[in-house]
Amino acid sequence: MKTQRDHGGGIDAAMEQFGGTRGDWLDLSTGINPVPYPLPSFPANAWTSLPDHSAFAALEKAARAFWNVPESAAVLAAPGASALIARIPHLSVKKGAVRIIQKTYNEHAAAFRTAGWNIEEDGIDASVTVHPNNPTGAFTASLPHTPLTIIDESFCDVAPAQSHIAKACEPGTLILKSFGKFWGLAGLRLGFVIGDPSLIDELRETLGPWQISGPAITTGIAALADFDWAEKTRSRLAQDAGRMNALLQTAGADPVAGTTLFQLYHVDDAQKWFEKLARNHVLSRIFPYSNHWLRLGMPAPNQWDQLESAL
Repeated sequence: MKTQRDHGGGIDAAMEQFGGTRGDWLDLSTGINPVPYPLPSFPANAWTSLPDHSAFAALEKAARAFWNVPESAAVLAAPGASALIARIPHLSVKKGAVRIIQKTYNEHAAAFRTAGWNIEEDGIDASVTVHPNNPTGAFTASLPHTPLTIIDESFCDVAPAQSHIAKACEPGTLILKSFGKFWGLAGLRLGFVIGDPSLIDELRETLGPWQISGPAITTGIAALADFDWAEKTRSRLAQDAGRMNALLQTAGADPVAGTTLFQLYHVDDAQKWFEKLARNHVLSRIFPYSNHWLRLGMPAPNQWDQLESAL
């Protein structure tokens, strides 16, 4: 049986333990933008036809423009960044020791272990940097240099000036971008990898043709071209993060770090805080390696009252 790894989400399990219906719950455990990008109108052929080459080319062009991708770097869309995380360790590169900090998104280490790599603090054959880190929100200015270098920028769209996208033209480098987080459309299952063309060609082969649905392509093209929406969203999220910090400090939590999509707090007893919130149908995130860390995503505009009441 596959072991269930620690993640955010899981409203079904929360309902089973703490009651309520799905509509009763406020899920602040995932760090997904609660005000999603408005879905565009879909042409009929988005549902009825296999996506053609021009559709994929238009999506890649939009991605290049939004992220300022270096001309020499390749771009590949995938059904979510997690699909890429699972496949990257199986690339035809020398397998050995990979450097991954321990307090970070755990799917990276799990994928490398499955592919036969050793996870070592000073690994020299590959490295994974989650930038900004999840759950601490810390940015990494100086990246390790390894033959295979993965930079996971799933949460970096809230702070584009911090991106390491210029490194996408360096051999052996792959930069991951999540669409579900910043645009709030996690269910669309869309992600991107940008970087070394030879490695991306290999990943393209493993994903097969038509790896992205027609509606996902249509939505991605529209969203990536909407710079005005992106700027307004960054401003709103920054205001919400400030409001969240003020609210949690009043309740007795100390801000540690985070991004404007999630905030991390030091509390006296994380499990007690988790249960207190859950009894009021607010799902938070705690971590198996810390008894004091509590992470909360941002509520939607009509959900703040529920969080304040739960606190």
